[in-house]
Amino acid sequence: MQTLNKGNNVVIGDNVKLGENVTIGNNVVIYNGVEVGDYCIIQDNVVIGKQPTRAKASILPDSKELPPTIIGKGVTIGTSSIVYANAVISDEVFIADLATVRERVTIGARTIVGRGAAVENDCTVGSNCKLETNCYITAYSEIGNYVFIAPCVVTTNDNFMARSKERYDKFKGVTIKDGGRIGANSTILPGKVIEEDGAVAAGSTVTKDVNKEEIVVGSPARRLREVPSDQLLRNQ
Repeated sequence: MQTLNKGNNVVIGDNVKLGENVTIGNNVVIYNGVEVGDYCIIQDNVVIGKQPTRAKASILPDSKELPPTIIGKGVTIGTSSIVYANAVISDEVFIADLATVRERVTIGARTIVGRGAAVENDCTVGSNCKLETNCYITAYSEIGNYVFIAPCVVTTNDNFMARSKERYDKFKGVTIKDGGRIGANSTILPGKVIEEDGAVAAGSTVTKDVNKEEIVVGSPARRLREVPSDQLLRNQ
């Protein structure tokens, strides 16, 4: 039997599917067609299934209405977070307060999206990741499984910094493969790849690819040493 615990001023659109034992806080908006799995917790002021809007000066093409958002089982979405249309959130994901998950984003099971974190459009995030407070995942990025991204990390996708038409077809997000780790306040430049178990020390600027099982440090980041064996993902 379905149990729904619902707060005040909740707006639920047409054809929304809610699983069993879903808890919805106050002032929540769930747009048409959204699917929410069993045992989810949606806290106050959350918006799910929002269609993106395009700035007049945007270089990106105007998109038609996107398919609904799908939320898996056991997901928690924190206060004042926004999950856009056509996002797919897998089972047991935790999205903390004030986070933003944009359109066409996929997030794997048991991943944590920290407070104030932003995952921009067209990103893929694997399972069992930790995207910590106020980190920024730029559009068109690919993140593997068991990736750790510390607070205030910034990733980028535009080598031309909003100048010249040449940039229009050259946007490229970052790739962080399984087990990659990035320390606090680091910056990853467009298109750079962090290979499996690559590690970036806090405060670094990554201007070239990081090799598998390598630690880099500095601005620009340079090789420091190999990742210790007991820190490798395969040995956990």
